[in-house]
Amino acid sequence: MEPKTEEGRAPGVRDASEYEGLQELELPQLETWTNQYPDRDYRVHLEIPEFNCICPKTGLPDFATVVIDYVPDRKCVELKSLKLYITAYRNVGIFHEHAVNKILDDFVRAVEPRSGEIRGVFAARGGISTTVSVSWPQEKHGSS
Repeated sequence: MEPKTEEGRAPGVRDASEYEGLQELELPQLETWTNQYPDRDYRVHLEIPEFNCICPKTGLPDFATVVIDYVPDRKCVELKSLKLYITAYRNVGIFHEHAVNKILDDFVRAVEPRSGEIRGVFAARGGISTTVSVSWPQEKHGSS
């Protein structure tokens, strides 16, 4: 068993709650390439079944499939950089909800899609499965 720090985390685990905002959490940059069909709407569907991060409360690993659906504009995401970006989460203590929102923020900043959705389908732990979905542009909520 790996020794724990005073905070109860394994050595090398970065706790996202230690940052003022998740924007400060440094991860590998997402790279892009030029879309040759910017005049056409088409959907790109990506599934990443090997996402994992660390629960900031227990220090245990969380496993998920991350699904990215987007309509490109002038750029498309480069897949090797996406893989490096996603695997960087393996040593980050972060809640499911924050991870999915952070992925969306970074993806939109780099790719500038017309629209997109990120879904994190997290494996059951303690008998509870979690699915977090977030879309861009953000859907408007309010009373009608």
